Amino acid sequence: MTNMAWTDQEPMVSIKDVRKSFGALEVLKGVSLDVMKGEVICIIGPSGSGKSTLIRCVNALNDIQGGSIRVEGQEVNDPDLDKLELRKKVGMVFQQYNLFPHKTALENIMMAPLLVLKEDKTDVEKLARSLIKKVRLEGKEDSYPGELSGGQQQRVAIARSLAMSPDVMLFDEVTAALDPETVNEVLLTIKELAQDGMTCILVTHEMAFAREVADHIYFTDRGVIVEHGTPASFFDEAKDPRTIEFLGQIL
Repeated sequence: MTNMAWTDQEPMVSIKDVRKSFGALEVLKGVSLDVMKGEVICIIGPSGSGKSTLIRCVNALNDIQGGSIRVEGQEVNDPDLDKLELRKKVGMVFQQYNLFPHKTALENIMMAPLLVLKEDKTDVEKLARSLIKKVRLEGKEDSYPGELSGGQQQRVAIARSLAMSPDVMLFDEVTAALDPETVNEVLLTIKELAQDGMTCILVTHEMAFAREVADHIYFTDRGVIVEHGTPASFFDEAKDPRTIEFLGQIL
């Protein structure tokens, strides 16, 4: 998947003038941003502003009508792209957990490395148990999704994505469906991933979390990036009237 010409001195994810439409509705209208290795990028904005569509394009879940998306130098919109190879490198966690209800937490985490990567079962189980520990779910290995809280299920989903050993993690409003008391345990898991050096792109409504973990924040509205900057400059020195209005409504 990695383009041999790519080095980690260049953006790991490079998005240039990306346009995406659903029928007559243009959802992304020329979006550009770069993500360096180890960076944490938060994308915020009102519903319908194109945030989730953008990161789904990074993982080739949505195609694009214009522009370019490169991951480690590989053009995602290349018709010859091996999407399986891309998704080994780019993990994604969704708002809904999408766990297999008839599989235990441990089995859910083990499935992709066993079935997709064809890795040794003993090695995969060792990795899965270490990931269970990493997301602080020791003792829940044999629990089924229906026996876990929403926050616990979401942490299993994060561990499942990590089991593919991705280089980049995409998080699409992963706390939006959670009860307020379970949000923090999921955010702590993501924070620890970021501290470990994982490259992360997050769509989130959690402003305090974005301020704490992000290296750079992008505010989108109506399919364009309105304003971006470091957390300090973005939250404390926003200049665009639309950004100021948005922050005034949510802070």
